[in-house]
Parts: sequence; structure tokens; C-alpha cells
Amino acid sequence: MRADAVRGHLDGLLLAVLEQGPLHGYAIITAVQQRSGGALDLRTGTIYPALNRLERIGLLSSSWDSVGERRRRCYALTDAGRGALADERTAWREFTAAIGSVLNPAASPRPAT
Repeated sequence: MRADAVRGHLDGLLLAVLEQGPLHGYAIITAVQQRSGGALDLRTGTIYPALNRLERIGLLSSSWDSVGERRRRCYALTDAGRGALADERTAWREFTAAIGSVLNPAASPRPAT
């Protein structure tokens, strides 16, 4: 899948995979890849700046977790993040309905004349 296809939807993808609980960066990348059936392969250079931005604006919180001698930052949704995820889902449904109406006009209800 083209990288530009994800543009504008990255925040929603990140929030959605964190809905089930805290994850570290690599686990977030893996979750997106698995949930998309391998179609989405996000890069660390894309993910970490987005996670930091989402934390800065209060949609995520983070904490350090240790696994053996290795430390990694885990991210979790805040209440504001849960609200933003609900908004993202609503916007996605509206967007896909509008695009679907254009790409598949036979499946769309026709306006009354």
C-alpha cells in the first residue's frame, strides 16, 4: 500500500491499536501490520514523532518499562485519546461513505429529483 494512503489517518491508527492497552513502539508497528493483514508497514521514523506529538497534545501518556536490562517506552490512551479515537472513527465512516458514493455510484442511493 502506498505510504501516502495512510497520510491523515496515522493518528487514528495509532490510537486504535492502543485502545486495548499500553504498547511499546515496536509492538505498535507490529499491531498495525497484523491488523491490516500486512498491508500497512509503518516505519519507526513515522511512528515515534507521531507518538511524541500525540503525547504532547494529551491523547497519550507514556511510561518507561524494563524488560531484562532493556528499557522501552510504553504508550497508553488517555481519556482525551479515547474521545479522539471515537471522533476519528466517526470521521472515517463519513469519509469512506463519501468516497464510496463517488467510486461506486451504483451502490449509492440516488438523490430525489
